[in-house]
Amino acid sequence: MIKFNAQLVTLDASADNTEPSRTITGIAVPWDVVANLSNDVGPVKFLKGSISVDGPMPKLLEFHDDTRVIGRVTERVSSDEGLLFSATLSKTRAADDAMALLADGSISAVSIGAVPVKFKRIDGVMVVSEARMIELSLVSFPAYADAEIQSVYASADDETEPDEIPTETTPPTPSEEDETMSEPTTVEAAIATQPIYATAKREVKIPTAGEYLAAAVAGGDKWKAFHEVLVASAPDVSLADGPGVLPEIITGNVYNNFIGMRPVVDAVGARSMPSAGATFIRPKVTTHNSVGVQSPDNTTLTASTFVISAETVTKGTYGGYVEISEQIISWSDPSMLNALLDDMARIYMNETDNVACTDLVAGAVTTGAFGDPTDPADWLAWIGASSTTILTASNGNNPNTLFTSADVFGDLIALSDSTGRPLFPNLNAQNAFGAIAVTSDTGTAFGCRVVRDRNFASNTLILGDASGYELFEQQRGSVSVLAPSTLSTTLAFRGTFATLMIDADKFVKASGY
Repeated sequence: MIKFNAQLVTLDASADNTEPSRTITGIAVPWDVVANLSNDVGPVKFLKGSISVDGPMPKLLEFHDDTRVIGRVTERVSSDEGLLFSATLSKTRAADDAMALLADGSISAVSIGAVPVKFKRIDGVMVVSEARMIELSLVSFPAYADAEIQSVYASADDETEPDEIPTETTPPTPSEEDETMSEPTTVEAAIATQPIYATAKREVKIPTAGEYLAAAVAGGDKWKAFHEVLVASAPDVSLADGPGVLPEIITGNVYNNFIGMRPVVDAVGARSMPSAGATFIRPKVTTHNSVGVQSPDNTTLTASTFVISAETVTKGTYGGYVEISEQIISWSDPSMLNALLDDMARIYMNETDNVACTDLVAGAVTTGAFGDPTDPADWLAWIGASSTTILTASNGNNPNTLFTSADVFGDLIALSDSTGRPLFPNLNAQNAFGAIAVTSDTGTAFGCRVVRDRNFASNTLILGDASGYELFEQQRGSVSVLAPSTLSTTLAFRGTFATLMIDADKFVKASGY
């Protein structure tokens, strides 16, 4: 569906001068005017008379939302200038609110919704020769520079009448070169063979530091919009203006190759941390009940003891700060502050993951001798022996994760059978031992999840059940303090992080690797 904002819209007074007539008139869409769309369709132009005035009258909506119907179009006429319309607002609360916004100029234009039926492309412009009007909407921002409402006649004393609507003109007959659009669907699409949205592209404001950081972490459309506005913020000057006025152009956002990923933290999962106290208690069963046979009958059963210990977790605060001048905050483009906050977040993520890796290695006290890293048989022998150790020592738990340093991951992915076929192809063949790839920090091998982390020291290989290692975190984000005497801002980024090896019997660390 293509939607264009219109020009020369008026709100007329009623004939008896007692209340507004609840009628607006104006131009729904001008003919032969090229408008750039806010989607992938590109420039579009409607030829004179291309929109049919026959058929049922369209609904009057707010902002192209079909759940916000406030009236209906009562008349459509094709003139030399464009498609003229009259529309009446219903007597509903929503329509009353819309009339108030029209009267004070808060809503200043209308936008048409139409489905192109026949069109052709000329020099990259979709030239529409036949279209069907779907709806008309009140909008705040016009697609054309002169699309603001010219007059509002909403008071009982105002007797101004709307301009006479010219007679209808005959739509042109489309040529054989015109393309015919398929029947429209109800979903938004980005190709010309389906209904498309063609409202004017809105400008995205420069984000604040907090908005930029939140969007960087979340990703998606909001991050894309922020990225585009940062790119657009760089000045663009023609060479014809002379070398004396040419600025240094900055293209794109600030490049940062530091990856703030946390493979181990993501694999184990970070639990919520209590906000009060420097430490907190994690309960753990250390002595289990006993069960025995009663023999002979009427004798005393086996005595049991059940003990829960208090495991103390100590919080750690991790963060950093920097002092940045007001000038660099105000004058930098793209924003130095945004790039700084983004980098702080990445470094914080990496540092807390490094703590998680270090404490996991230190907490895995049980070791198992490893043979030749290039021999698949030695890998299988170590996996089998280590899983047996975990099953026996941890009261029946099975391993589910293989933690590796980058070099051990390289040895693992290089394993092949006697004919040279990889044991862990990334195509995940049905008869393979698993699937891992250099493009990801995770995969599967020997039935276990593989987690590669650059923060492990070389030759680190741990097989374990991830539930035996717990992580706690309270991310605090950024905080800033202004120093008026120096016109500078001290900016800090911080969070609270803690680790707990709650069950070391669930892990076996390779020795002699």
